[in-house]
Amino acid sequence: MKLLLRADASPVIGAGHISRVVAYAERAVARGWDVSFAGATDNAEWLASRFDELSVPRLPVSDWPSLAAGFDTVLVDHYGLGDLRGEVNAAGALLVSLEDDTFGRRPADVVVDAGFTPSSRPADGSGVLLRGVAYTALRSGVLAARARRSAVASASLRVTVVLGGGAEWSGTVGVLLRALAATGLPFSADALVRGEPALPVLSDDQSIRVAAPHPGLLDLLATTDVAVSATGVTFLELCCLGIPTAAVQLVDNQGPGYRAALDLGLAVGLGDAGSLADRLPAVVSALGELLSDPGLRSSLSTAAASTVDGLGADRVLDVIASL
Repeated sequence: MKLLLRADASPVIGAGHISRVVAYAERAVARGWDVSFAGATDNAEWLASRFDELSVPRLPVSDWPSLAAGFDTVLVDHYGLGDLRGEVNAAGALLVSLEDDTFGRRPADVVVDAGFTPSSRPADGSGVLLRGVAYTALRSGVLAARARRSAVASASLRVTVVLGGGAEWSGTVGVLLRALAATGLPFSADALVRGEPALPVLSDDQSIRVAAPHPGLLDLLATTDVAVSATGVTFLELCCLGIPTAAVQLVDNQGPGYRAALDLGLAVGLGDAGSLADRLPAVVSALGELLSDPGLRSSLSTAAASTVDGLGADRVLDVIASL
């Protein structure tokens, strides 16, 4: 089986699409499939380096979509590309399309929407529809971290703040760090963000370290007590790991996932990123409750870990193989 993965990353769109196709690359290579990748990896090279470890060739996108010729299946995870099915099928390949509600939606031979509660989808001639969180594809490193996770809360909780790979979110991270400090509770926080967020005045039992997103994130999460995250791919990883999380809706395409996460009891909601500063007292209160209530953290952890197992890549690849 020859599989082509197509996705992009950038400082604007973040790194989530690359993270998802890396998960597919890992599982397809494990099956002995011939896998290639085409796309930009700006801002996500720390994730895309996994392609090199797997000996997955990186092909130039200048020839897209003629690249589909010679492949059995093309898997696309991209919001900016339109209807590709005719061209991909004409090249002799099946089209598998990953979508997030209406974002990235296109007709395909196999459509995958791994949302918590996918909304109704208009008929567009697509073939197999794989819908629901069971199809969440997470990297092998996440699954390994789930197996070894050993967070044991101490008097000073370990907090990780991570809003994805976008460079424009340092201001939002600064507001969240200010809110954490304003809880007055002890914590040791790691903020993974590009740029230089404004740091608040801290008490003696509070500390913050700032670093760019890096490959050591999963090692950090393996011993994190509480996370603050946007509701993109990283949030799904946090769910899989069972990390109690305060969730932020960072961009419009995260809206359905944010609302579903709160409805399902998977996270504490902090609201829309654009209005955090205007609602700072409410944000401080929500974070304070999460940091001070072990029962709440336990409930969120259990619900999240039982909802997301991260094995979606194999479930999708099984369907591709059957076709």
